[in-house]
Parts: sequence; C-alpha cells; structure tokens
Amino acid sequence: MRRGPLAALTALSSLALALAGGPASAASPPAAEPSNPVVFVHGRNAGPGVWGAMTDYFAGHGYARDRLFAWEYDSSQSTNEVLHGQLAAYVDEVLRSTGAQQVDLVAHSLGSLPTRWYAKFGEGRQKVGNWVSLAGPNHGTSLGWFCAAWDQGCKDMTPGSYVVSHLNDGSEAPGPVRYTTFWSACDEQILPAKSTPLSGATNNQTSCLRHNDLLTDPTVAAGVHAALAG
Repeated sequence: MRRGPLAALTALSSLALALAGGPASAASPPAAEPSNPVVFVHGRNAGPGVWGAMTDYFAGHGYARDRLFAWEYDSSQSTNEVLHGQLAAYVDEVLRSTGAQQVDLVAHSLGSLPTRWYAKFGEGRQKVGNWVSLAGPNHGTSLGWFCAAWDQGCKDMTPGSYVVSHLNDGSEAPGPVRYTTFWSACDEQILPAKSTPLSGATNNQTSCLRHNDLLTDPTVAAGVHAALAG
C-alpha cells in the first residue's frame, strides 16, 4: 500500500530517534519531589518517645530521619487558646529548617484536637498536606469527664465541649487538607470508639487493638505511611 507524507515523516522521526539513542521516554524519569516532613504529636500525659516504632518504620520505608519530627507539649493546656498557637510556631520552625512548603501531621489520641484545630482554623489550611488521627477523641470521649475538673485537656475532649463542638461544626474534614483516621472497636479510652471517624475523611478500622497499641502496630504504621504517600 502506498504510504503518504505523514507516514514517511513518522518513519524518518523514528529513525532519527533510534540513531540518537532512543526516545526520551527511555531516559531516567525525573527525581520525585521529596515527601513532606512529618510532625508526630503524642496524646495526653505522653511524650515524643511514644513514636519510636512509627518513626523507625518510616525511616525504613523511604523517609530521611531529618524529616521526621515529634512535637512535645503540655497536654493539660487549652487546645484552642494555647496549644494550636504553640503548634503553629513549631510547624513554622520545621518548615524553615527543611525548606518544605507543607508538613504532614500524625496525631495520637488527645493530640488530634490541637492538630485538627490548627488544620481547620489556623494557618494549617495552607501549611498541612495530610492530617492523620490515631484513636482521636474527635467527637469526644466520655472518659474525659474523669479528669475534666482539673485538667483542661480532659475537658476539651469531653463530648460536646467547646473544642469538640467547634471542630465538628460545618465540614468535619474541610479541604485542601486531606484527613485520615484510624480507629479500633477495642479502644478502651475513646468511648464510644466510633468517636474517631470523621465525615469526609478516609476512615480506617484496625484490628482489635487497644488505645496505645495503635502506636506500635506495624499494619497501622503501613497504613499511615500509605495515607501520606496518598
């Protein structure tokens, strides 16, 4: 069959590419953009050390250690009046030190409240890529009433508190931040356990894990890692 001018031009182009060493698609792809640095936030009466297993997992799966951070704070302080401002300052320091434009936040338990407040109402709307809550009292936990009289952090996580009600007013997971939760039906500290999932978030039920076991479970770590890779 007779070939037209377009077919002849295509053949010549293919020959030129072959002589030059092949098409551009055969070259190495451009390097991927670095992942956001991750800020891990502990729960009530805990500290950065609780994230040892999770940070080890991340370091073994592509994250540089100098892009993994853990914020330490006084969990008896007010979420909306004190902690979200302290978190904002910490995030700004992480961004300065890494040169990144955004961080990802991974919080356990009570840590879900100040991080979510920052992501929803503060500068976190622009500075947070992913927000992940492990066993967070996102709709409150009745266990908070046992210490609410003397501990503001406990008061903040009681059902219907100022913090919980404001966080859940309107969209529970507003963009552009991407929201993910992990919860267990066997959680003995978040009552009810289904307090953690949020409307509009990617909600993941784990196996039968107790409250603090979500910090060290390898399947949960893999799920968090996948959520941030998104």
